[in-house]
Amino acid sequence: MTDFEAMYRRDADPWSVRSAWYERRKRALLMAALPRERYRMALELGSGTGETTRVLAARCDAVRAVDLSATAVESSRQLLSTDGMCNVDVAVMRLPEAWPLGEQEQADLIVVSELAYYFDDMALARFFAKCHASLAPAADWAMCHYTRDFHDRCQPTHRLHDVVDAMPDLRRIVAHVDEAFRLDIWRRVPGGIR
Repeated sequence: MTDFEAMYRRDADPWSVRSAWYERRKRALLMAALPRERYRMALELGSGTGETTRVLAARCDAVRAVDLSATAVESSRQLLSTDGMCNVDVAVMRLPEAWPLGEQEQADLIVVSELAYYFDDMALARFFAKCHASLAPAADWAMCHYTRDFHDRCQPTHRLHDVVDAMPDLRRIVAHVDEAFRLDIWRRVPGGIR
């Protein structure tokens, strides 16, 4: 797996998340596509330096954000503190081995962006199972991933999204595909009715 901690130590913003048009546009589309104005609790998996976290925090009562890199998490904490955001808990965590929610806890929004394609098949299956178990009834699950090939990708984007799309109690309510990324949002529906 890619050494994300080393990347963040070499460069505080290795993907230019703050400044790159791709990143700013993707973040704006994600936020515009979320179907609810307000969420009780969001789970952001792979939060990086917190740019998406800060905009999620403005629309959620609480956000739990996790990233593998301690350096990225510290940057995120500083950014959120500067913004005066006190409704966010940011933690260092290796997914899917560890999980930010307790067994009985559920979120009404899960955001997975630019993360799932780094998992091998076994880790991906565990990751998706934990995401699914963490969805409250009628919760929304957003996934946004780069579609072009790159050297350390373990999964193609279309496969990731197709696996979630096939889950019986999820209904896709938003679909966006362009030349650079795919954004889908699913809602958990009662009784598995699609």
